[in-house]
Amino acid sequence: MGSGPGGLPTPEWTRGYDRATFSSDWVAALIVTLMLIPQSLAYAALAGLPPEVGLYASIAPLLLYAAFGSSRVLAVGPVAVVSLMTATAIGEFAQAGSPAYWTLAITLAFISGAMLVLMSVLRLGFLANFLSHPVISGFITASALLIAAGQLKVILGIQVEGHNFVELVMGLVRQAPHTHLLTASIGLGMVAFLFWARRSIKPLLIRLGLGPRLSDGLAKAAPIGGIAVTALLTWAGQWHSLGGVRIVGAVPQGLPPLTLPSWDSSIWQQLAVPALLISVVGFVESVSVGQTLAAKRRQRIEPNRELLALGASNLGAAMTGGFPVTGGFARSVVNFDAGAQTPAAGVLTAVGILLAALLLTPALYYVPQAALAATIVVAVMSLVDLRILRSTWAYSRADFSAVIVTLLVTLASGVEAGLVAGVSLSLALYLFKTSRPHIAEVGLVAGSEHFRNVLRHQVSTSPQLASLRVDESLYFANARALEDRINALVASRPELKHLVLQCSAINDIDASALESLEAIDHRLRDAGLRLHLSEVKGPVMDRLQRTGFLQHLSGKVYLSQFQAVKELAPEIVGQSNRPIEGVSG
Repeated sequence: MGSGPGGLPTPEWTRGYDRATFSSDWVAALIVTLMLIPQSLAYAALAGLPPEVGLYASIAPLLLYAAFGSSRVLAVGPVAVVSLMTATAIGEFAQAGSPAYWTLAITLAFISGAMLVLMSVLRLGFLANFLSHPVISGFITASALLIAAGQLKVILGIQVEGHNFVELVMGLVRQAPHTHLLTASIGLGMVAFLFWARRSIKPLLIRLGLGPRLSDGLAKAAPIGGIAVTALLTWAGQWHSLGGVRIVGAVPQGLPPLTLPSWDSSIWQQLAVPALLISVVGFVESVSVGQTLAAKRRQRIEPNRELLALGASNLGAAMTGGFPVTGGFARSVVNFDAGAQTPAAGVLTAVGILLAALLLTPALYYVPQAALAATIVVAVMSLVDLRILRSTWAYSRADFSAVIVTLLVTLASGVEAGLVAGVSLSLALYLFKTSRPHIAEVGLVAGSEHFRNVLRHQVSTSPQLASLRVDESLYFANARALEDRINALVASRPELKHLVLQCSAINDIDASALESLEAIDHRLRDAGLRLHLSEVKGPVMDRLQRTGFLQHLSGKVYLSQFQAVKELAPEIVGQSNRPIEGVSG
């Protein structure tokens, strides 16, 4: 941030802003606006809110993110997963579409925004690290499947009740014979058109002689074209009155209203946990997208600034009749591909959405709800990533467990339970893994100063010296495992005189582990052995020097493992330097 007139902070991207940059930004803004209008309407419906609320939630957040955000291309607004989480959080407290429901959505956005700003002040961006990629991938995949299943009832024009994926699917199967054929024709036709448009419109337009950039922009605008056509057909055929097709209906025309959240403390208590989950999920999604796109231009984003920007965006949404928002993957990629250079593209997009709210809402009257549901289904199906099941199964069964548990619990019990289950399992697996650290006995590799696992390599050792490498930081959960390993080693080697702990992989030693080291040293001393340390890292050494451990250590601390072995068992070095049979030195 720099300083503008009167000492007001100004974003860094405003410096050197010129006509060429503006040209790139407004073209990108036009394309994103055309994409965002139908998305905003659809995601508001997904959240259980009137369609105009989606437009409201796409104006102030874009402006505030441009002022505070660190990404130059991130586009903030309603997204599918957060909209689903919003509906889940407030659906049990009020009827969808009612004024009370809208107030709860505004309150949820305000609480989420306040939490994000507080996290920024406390510099808690690191908390996002607790959501591993497998957990996020499983959560988003399951959420996308839940959203798609929930929208199929709108596409087919049937009534289905269900709180989880199985209930929704079974309800769809039972109600399938009652499908409203005209509604299904609109919805399924829209789905087919959008999938076709994603793959085929751009190449077709290029073959017709249009430039690649214009063709790409028109391809991105396909959803609004499909919605316009279905609305015209509904109006011309009076399908809403003669055919029973459900339409959006009257949408208020005008500026976003000024709103305030509910100040009822009981409501805040009920929404606190959902707001926290929405905040963390939204932050992780935004940072992931922002970092990916920034890296392509050799730029960087600042996580704690992102917390502030997203917090301000959600507070802005709450004060202008919106609901929780975050940085969207699809629209941010479109913004990037369309050539956006600065957040000014977001400002221009906000202006475009504002004009739509002022001028275009009468044209939304005849839009079939099935057409909006189709845009949601096509958008969320791109989020489904079942390949991660295969990749994590092959690479890490622990990560596979996190993915499959998150996915199944989310489908069976909902988004909040799934996310909590995934994070809890990931932490439990981490604790289990680190509580059983890999401890290798190492020996000297012939002709070198390198030490490797005696079970994996041909190395030189001595019966009087044992060297153990602990491949994990030492803390309360694994300190006993180290004690047990050393006790077993000493009991099996009666000729042993020296034990060296190679500490090259130890980044920390907590108080419990320090007590274990002291106990190990006392036991070894009583048995006539000496304990030595090697390759202790600087921060670990600093902490050990603030205690009496090093002063009372029975052995010595060596700079390197090679120095320790050279002094304590020089015959090992001699063996290592002998020529290997059949090879001249």
